[in-house]
Amino acid sequence: MDIVYIRSLQVETVIGIYDWEREIRQVVSLDVEMGTDIRQAALTEDIESTLNYKSVCDRLIAFIQGSEFLLVETMAEEIATLVMQEFSVPWIRLRVGKPGAIPEAAEVGVVIERGNPL
Repeated sequence: MDIVYIRSLQVETVIGIYDWEREIRQVVSLDVEMGTDIRQAALTEDIESTLNYKSVCDRLIAFIQGSEFLLVETMAEEIATLVMQEFSVPWIRLRVGKPGAIPEAAEVGVVIERGNPL
């Protein structure tokens, strides 16, 4: 299995359980690892033969900016499902973090892994 990845994608959204969090936009940070097979793309140098990380980023940014989740857990599940279904990804490891949510921590969040490696 090969992995196409995205590191530290920063997106503003409404997220949180507290009333004050529902009234502001906060940054969430994502790391995404997606299982794929890059051999055909490497052989042909054809972008259509690979998992296009720009397309994935564009879709995730639009989805997250338009969402209003209460929990990062829900956001993570929804993102994993979206990527797997819309981009035919059989396996994903995803980290969703909220920088600054806890003053004493640089970031808090979840890491999930879904699907089966190739």
